[in-house]
Amino acid sequence: MTRKELNDFLKSHMVPQKFYSLNGNHKNRICLEQTGSSWQVYFSDKKEKVGLLQYATESEACLRMKEEVKKLMELCYGLTWAKA
Repeated sequence: MTRKELNDFLKSHMVPQKFYSLNGNHKNRICLEQTGSSWQVYFSDKKEKVGLLQYATESEACLRMKEEVKKLMELCYGLTWAKA
């Protein structure tokens, strides 16, 4: 999965953009960020990266980001999507 595919997926599942950022650090969102040759997934709390996870590939990071957003959707709205 690429960042573009993830973006298309999140939009097609009507995930509010206030929940995520696919372009790096953004206050109070789950973030996906490329740093050098690795990828990071984390929650941005003000200027801190909380729960920072690092991945070697874009695909691994995007799949993890998708799962983190899924958890948030379940928590906030009781909604989820089937495994793809």
